[in-house]
Amino acid sequence: MTRAPDLAARRAELTPDAPAFTDAATGRTWTFAEIDAEAAALARFLRAEGHAPGDRLAILCLNRVEFFVALFACRKAGLILCPLNWRQPVAELTPILQSVGCSALLHDADHVGIAAELGLPCIPMAPEGGFNRDGPEFTPVDLDDDAPWYLLFTSGTTGLPKAVIQTPRMAMANAVNIAQFLGLSAADRSVCFLPLFHTAGINLFTLPVFLWGGHSHLLPKFASDDLFDLIAEGRITQFFGVPAIYQAFSLHPRIDAVDLTRVRGYACGGAALPVDLIRFFADRGAIICNGFGMTETGPTGFLLDRDQAIDRIGSVGKPQMMTEARLAGVPDGQPGEGELLLRGATVTPGYFGNPEATRAAFTPDGWLKSGDVARRDASGCYSIVDRIKDMYISGGENVYPAEVERVLVTHPDILEAAVIGMPDARWGEVGAAFLIARPGSTPDLQALSAWCRERMAGYKVPKGFHLLDDFPRTAAGKVRKPLLRERLT
Repeated sequence: MTRAPDLAARRAELTPDAPAFTDAATGRTWTFAEIDAEAAALARFLRAEGHAPGDRLAILCLNRVEFFVALFACRKAGLILCPLNWRQPVAELTPILQSVGCSALLHDADHVGIAAELGLPCIPMAPEGGFNRDGPEFTPVDLDDDAPWYLLFTSGTTGLPKAVIQTPRMAMANAVNIAQFLGLSAADRSVCFLPLFHTAGINLFTLPVFLWGGHSHLLPKFASDDLFDLIAEGRITQFFGVPAIYQAFSLHPRIDAVDLTRVRGYACGGAALPVDLIRFFADRGAIICNGFGMTETGPTGFLLDRDQAIDRIGSVGKPQMMTEARLAGVPDGQPGEGELLLRGATVTPGYFGNPEATRAAFTPDGWLKSGDVARRDASGCYSIVDRIKDMYISGGENVYPAEVERVLVTHPDILEAAVIGMPDARWGEVGAAFLIARPGSTPDLQALSAWCRERMAGYKVPKGFHLLDDFPRTAAGKVRKPLLRERLT
């Protein structure tokens, strides 16, 4: 067994008095020593309450420093933290909790009511007076670095969400991938605003920055003005966002009043960033590096180098240090197209309590099946074509909706597009396009078919166009296409 380090304790030993987190809601800055001391106090409390190593502890909260206190406390006590999606109602959270068997629920002051409805013993995250730091010294349990540390739940668009195991090994490997790519140091400062029940909120870039001794600002949730303030004041050096965040930035009235170059590095993941948006930010000095990863890969697998971000638009770059990649059916190292397979220290050991789903997710020789079609070029750079399940066949031809979407968003009146396949008596399947208009614009839906035929093969042109105010989305901003499909049926 390889023992997992007590990451909070090790960081506190190295730089005890350096700032680790600033909570935007309270204005309080926590040092690494304070984080470790609070985590030890919480671990002691949980053990005294009868929670044993291996027990699952749910947590329901907005972004706040106490979340990371709980995360490190679970490492010390050998518990498994289960972050819950605060956007979900009790009816959706209950079967998730039952699927992993949580013994108690930590919650913040914003979720007292829903916490009480979930039927678990409730523990306030910030009790009056805090958890007692004056008890006996807490000795962390011995924990294998491949043992479950926390669980992250899939979006559940095709059934009950699966609990993806996250391990200390994955966290450390992801931090190496991020740090070597960004050139992280203790002088770096990041901002956490993506929800902490999602891998991006924890790992892009908050936990890697912590492990490298840097300083993170935590916002309760996304707020454009607060983010612009942090950028304008030079308090952020590394920024990660999903496409919906960059889209919101581009439409904000302050976009040209803030010097975006005060941030040293920008990165994006979760979905492809439209070409026009990449160029929009590049014109303002913000070079956004596109990447690719999954909850199952900890998440960082690929990132595109800054010096290639404009010349290789559409690429996600090469596999990072701790990640191996290949394409199913394509000889290793050769260009081609196939399902993207991943292996390495960043990859999850599987789904908690779900051996059947775990077996289905891996090839017999241990490669994680991403479910994505990817292309590799002669230089070794990859690009993501689309989800395998999203592809449809029209008149015998494969159609990848992502390729159609990339064309649609170049239309001057279209802000976002989502394409799905639907049954058709003549062609087997045809495309249905859902669109969001640019502010102040109204796309001419009758003229869109002819416009598309000038830019793509006829079998790729959607048969129907539907204008929406917004799309149903996951926490990471991805479009929930099954819900769009329900609109048609």
